Amino acid sequence: MSQDAVIGIIGGHGWMGRSLGMALLEQNVVSPERLVISSRSGRGEAYRDWPDVRCVKDSRALVALADVIVLSVRPEDLASLDIEADDKLVISLLAMASLQEVASQVGSHRVVRAMPNAAAEIRRAYFPWYASSQVSAADKRLVHALLASCGTARELPAERDLDYLTALSGAGPAYPALLAQSMLEHARGMGLSDEIAREAVMQTLVGGSLLLEKLGTDPGDMVERLIAYDGTTAKGLRTMMDEGIAQAIHSGLDAAHRAASGSR
Repeated sequence: MSQDAVIGIIGGHGWMGRSLGMALLEQNVVSPERLVISSRSGRGEAYRDWPDVRCVKDSRALVALADVIVLSVRPEDLASLDIEADDKLVISLLAMASLQEVASQVGSHRVVRAMPNAAAEIRRAYFPWYASSQVSAADKRLVHALLASCGTARELPAERDLDYLTALSGAGPAYPALLAQSMLEHARGMGLSDEIAREAVMQTLVGGSLLLEKLGTDPGDMVERLIAYDGTTAKGLRTMMDEGIAQAIHSGLDAAHRAASGSR
């Protein structure tokens, strides 16, 4: 696949389509004249500074213009997607839609499934992907470059791994947000002002995550060190563990995985 390929994003004004489109432009991965967006709402505000980006309202018109087609629509909209890709390279960002389902709907066997998360908006997404056997090595290089514009892209060895990562990393900030919500509720209940509570929780979670990333070690090592120190943090950790925090997380991931895999 030529690096001069025209990239078309169906649903280019939605959250993920817009995040990917803007990342491609801002990082010069794709020049404006090689990006086509389809959206029933028209050009919109997202691409107002990129007048050479072509915006169409009809997905079939986009398919005619594009060499690579990115599907960034809701999973429930796949069945009503009326396009014929003619074996062009198709990148699906849909949860709960297998390679076979996407291929049958769009008329191409050159399909890549990928699963972003909301951190794509700040170029910090984890973007795992899996390609059908008909996708060439050149296609894969292009796919990796496109997805890596939003963060870290990773090719997977099996499609079932993508189903699981849809539940794990695809949730993006949802799981940290749930932890932050619980911490905020407790801090407010202890009488802290909303400003101080929010600042303390966000700095704790963001700073701790950045430190874990920088250290590059197993997070369990830090947990064990803090428990061994036997201070106030250890008391909190032991209680959370005794109350079943690990089991609650595992149960939640299992439920999300079942939904992502559609019981396949």
